[in-house]
Amino acid sequence: MSATLAITSALTASVPTKFFDRLAESSERVLLLDYDGTIAPFSIHRNRAFPYPSVPELLDCIMSTCQTHVALISGRAAREVPPLLGLSPHPEIFGTGGIERLDADDQYSVADLSDDTGRALVQAYAAIRHYGMESLAELKPGAVAIHWRNMNGSRVEEIRAKAYRAFSPFTGTHQLLLAEFDGGVELRLRTRNKGDVVRAMLARYDATVPMAYLGDDSTDEDAFRVLHSRGLTVLVRPTSRFTAAQMWLRPPDELIQFLEKWVQACGGSM
Repeated sequence: MSATLAITSALTASVPTKFFDRLAESSERVLLLDYDGTIAPFSIHRNRAFPYPSVPELLDCIMSTCQTHVALISGRAAREVPPLLGLSPHPEIFGTGGIERLDADDQYSVADLSDDTGRALVQAYAAIRHYGMESLAELKPGAVAIHWRNMNGSRVEEIRAKAYRAFSPFTGTHQLLLAEFDGGVELRLRTRNKGDVVRAMLARYDATVPMAYLGDDSTDEDAFRVLHSRGLTVLVRPTSRFTAAQMWLRPPDELIQFLEKWVQACGGSM
């Protein structure tokens, strides 16, 4: 496995040790996290995908006592996250992979969509209904997704084929692209992804501010690549895979250890 792949699940590895030393010395910090699959286990009931135990309390501590800006960058629609996370105020949230932004004061914004792009998404959703997959579909600002998590292989291939037939006509001239994620595929705005959010965060903060990104999905790879030379990138999933992340953690125990170590390094208190 090359150096650009997952390094180790041990928190004593040289990369995280140096990073936590920087955390301890800094007066500002940034923690960026994906939601589903990273700080919350996947659930077949999307409205019940609550975080792992202790994670909300640790994030609240990091936000309130660690001089850390916390932001969630999720494939979910932005407004779905706060009720699941259960924090008030909630962290800054970027939804639909960066297309939406919901700040801690609930101020909401969304990337501009042309009229043609908006119509194309509505038409794509109608095509999904034509194929009888409305129960698997999710219409979000700037995207339409089809979910097949927890289905068997033959059923997944059937749904994937129908989804590609429904979505493909809209990928040429409407600023839209097809992208698979862990458990589905979506037709989404091509002008914004998780890497763009990380790029904007890097522009917001001085280069000396330590920043970490934790994610599990192929959609998080854009963020890993952008942050790789400037911060710590962490793959969070039960099994490792080919990734641009610098280290790998198994949830929930190693994820919780990482967050606890963040609190300790910055002198926070639970």
